[in-house]
Amino acid sequence: MRLATPVYRRSQIPKGALVLDPYSERLLTSSGRETALRYGIVAVDCSWRNSKTVFLTLSKVNGRKLPTLLAANPVNYARRGMLSSLEALSAALYILGFKEEAQRLLRIFKWAPHFLGLNREPLDAYAEAADEERMVKLMGEFFPESHAATQDG
Repeated sequence: MRLATPVYRRSQIPKGALVLDPYSERLLTSSGRETALRYGIVAVDCSWRNSKTVFLTLSKVNGRKLPTLLAANPVNYARRGMLSSLEALSAALYILGFKEEAQRLLRIFKWAPHFLGLNREPLDAYAEAADEERMVKLMGEFFPESHAATQDG
């Protein structure tokens, strides 16, 4: 649908691009907007079963973890953090201030627009958070149970 450019090898990832990595120690915040505009955003499409192995091979890239959100995809509906690649990329676009682009992506699948319905309040708040400290506080407010589990290890 020409809404994204497929990349098949790690060497094709633009240097400096923001790579959405659920295992990264750094959170994606709105301060990454200029980096995304300049170098792009990369969403890795892989099974959650293989994700740790896949992301280990990408450990040297500019990885960013999304804040806690609820999935709307049929496989993981309403589960925290179990986003599809489409949901992850849409969330990143939304947080970075590209809300129309996020909504355009979500129109691809019948179920996908529900992602915004499930996450509207946190996404709006996350989009206003300019730093990771504020993002962590917001995650604790919106998802206190998962945030406490993350802090415990």
